[in-house]
This record gives sequence, C-alpha cells and structure tokens, in this order.
Amino acid sequence: MTTSLGLPAAGTDVPEPAGPDPKNGAGIARITGVGTATTETSYTQPELLEIFGITDPKVRSVFLNSAIERRFLSVPPRDAEGAVLPETQGELLDKHKRVALEMGARAIRSCLDDAGIELSDIDYLCCTTTTGFLTPGLSALLIRDLGIPPRTSRVDVVGMGCNAGLNALNATASWAHANPGRVAVLLCSEACSAAYVIDGTMRTAVVNSLFGDGAAAIALVADGPDTAHGSADVPPAPGNPRVLGFASHLITEASEAMRYDWDGDQGKFSFYLDPYVPYVVGANAEQVVDRLLGNAGLRRSDVGHWLVHSGGKKVIDAVRVNLGLTRHDVRHTTGVLRDFGNLSSGSFLFSYERLLREGVTRAGEYGVLMTMGPGSTIETALVQW
Repeated sequence: MTTSLGLPAAGTDVPEPAGPDPKNGAGIARITGVGTATTETSYTQPELLEIFGITDPKVRSVFLNSAIERRFLSVPPRDAEGAVLPETQGELLDKHKRVALEMGARAIRSCLDDAGIELSDIDYLCCTTTTGFLTPGLSALLIRDLGIPPRTSRVDVVGMGCNAGLNALNATASWAHANPGRVAVLLCSEACSAAYVIDGTMRTAVVNSLFGDGAAAIALVADGPDTAHGSADVPPAPGNPRVLGFASHLITEASEAMRYDWDGDQGKFSFYLDPYVPYVVGANAEQVVDRLLGNAGLRRSDVGHWLVHSGGKKVIDAVRVNLGLTRHDVRHTTGVLRDFGNLSSGSFLFSYERLLREGVTRAGEYGVLMTMGPGSTIETALVQW
C-alpha cells in the first residue's frame, strides 16, 4: 500500500529510492539548487536600539536577549539629527515591492547558478511573501524584470506567514512531479522591514526585535524519461534530495496567536505574536512530525538532518525539547537566527543552504523540514538524499 506520491504507507517496509512512475512517467521531485539573498546593510541589536532611540529597559531586554546578533534590514529614512522618520502604509508597500523584488531576483539567479541552469529553463515559478501585497504579484514582476519566458506558469502565495515556504514547496513539488524533466522554482522573499510599526510598546517590540529581510529560492526537477518542452537537462545527482512527502497541522484553538491587525492610530498594519506561541507550537510538534514519518514507515531516530524554521529562541527550544533533538540537530536553525533573525517563510531554506555547504549529507539519509506560522500552523516535509 502506498501514498499518492508512491511512498509506503505506515507500517510497511521502505523500498529503495524509486525511479519515474511507470504509469505516467512522473518521478519524485528533487531539489537541484538553492540560493539566498539579503538587503545590503546589516545591524546588530544594540545598533538598532540606538537607531530607533529605544530606552525602555524592558524593550531593550527583548532585543538584547533574543539570541540574535545581527539582522539585514532596510531601516526607515532619518532626519538631519538622525531621528527615524515615520513611514506611511503606502511607503511601506513601496518598500516591500522594491526590496522583495531586488532580493528575489538575486536569490533566483544564485539558485540557478547553483543548479547549473538558465532563466530560460524555468517552466514554473511559485513566489511566497507575507510582508506586503502586490497585484500583479511578485511572480509576474520577476518574469518581466528577469526575462523569464512569458510561457512560464506561476503562482503567488501571499499572507500565509512563516510556515508558507513549505506550503509553497508542496505545490511546487507537486507541479514538478506532474511535469517530469521540467524546471520549477520556488522563491520566498520577505521584506520584513516593510511590516514594522515603531511605537515603543511591548507588543511591537517583540516583532521589531526578531524579523529580518531575506529571500531564498530553490529549483526542483522530477526525474523523467526525457526533457521535452524545451526544459533543461538536469540529471539526478546524489546531492539532490528527493521531496518524499508532507504533513500539516492546524492548531485551531490558537488561530489568533499570530496575526496582522489594523492599527488605526498608526494608519498601518501591525503584526501580533502571542507570548504563548512557543509553547503551543512545541506542544503540537510531536504529532505532526510523527505522522509525517509514520506515513513513510520511519521513526525520529531514522532522521539524520533537521531543518527547523528560525522562529525565535523560545520557539526553537520548545520544538527541540518536545522532539527530543540535540542542540547539534538544530545548529543551522540557531545559526540562521543568530546571523539573520527570523526571515519568515524563507528561514528554513537559509538553514538548508548551510547544511549543504557543510557537506555532511550522505546518500540515503533522511531530513525533516519544519516551519511554523499563523493559523497557528505547523508544516513539515520529508526529504531523502
């Protein structure tokens, strides 16, 4: 008995990696390249406290005890005395468009360089963002700006939050699975600087101390008998992990724990994070991970690599403790948090890139990707090298 992607059902033996499906010629999608990008300028937490003129000891403590050393941000303009000038919602939307497009373009180019393919090879583009709203979306603008073929199919995933990278990976891997030999690209581009409200309250301090600007892209190609329709010839490689399956869990009782509200006094949207989010996520992590692994006949001890969303120190600790992981297991997650902050939907791909650069993965090893965000939602994916 198998799942829809040809995986063994829970309780059955795990077969050797399969080739293309003999019935429809479609194979399981592989990640063939990854690329990341940030804004040009980074700031330490003490530097940001100085820039924003934050003197409240409690707010300063949130920044300085975040396990974040540096973040890449596009800070607001300042007057002649160095004071930060307020930004309207319209100005923030303009910032989102400018920053998300610029970072996104660089991340896609870096990803394609890593995969050894060209912009003209892209057949499907899925763009994910939460930090601003555009119509047309990032996908259409990037196809225009980068000269990606106009025939390219596209999808924009907007407003799903930090978990959205895996929601989008599910759709992108499914497209690749149905179109073997053709190139699908997933981009997560988050201009978190365009989603800030600066008012000195503890509510906004939690958000303002945490998020950074960043974009990450991956290319996927499913094994196929040929490379028809003008797509790139991207053969399978031992270092390219197969995307085996997904599992989701919506924590309905915590649906309001992470959300955008309209701040009438500020005239802009304000993001809210409930202080209990880390504990809610941690308490629900086991059931979704065990379901993901159980669907493939695996246990947690079978997993060699864990790539968890860099949601914040407390979130990472809660997930690590509840899943019985070591600090080494989440070293890339904590490293990304330290060096970039929370990059929203693309955080897990920054960790994935670091894992690959480390050069420790071996053929046959399993990895779990895990993201958390509004809903409240936990998304997971199983990959195998």
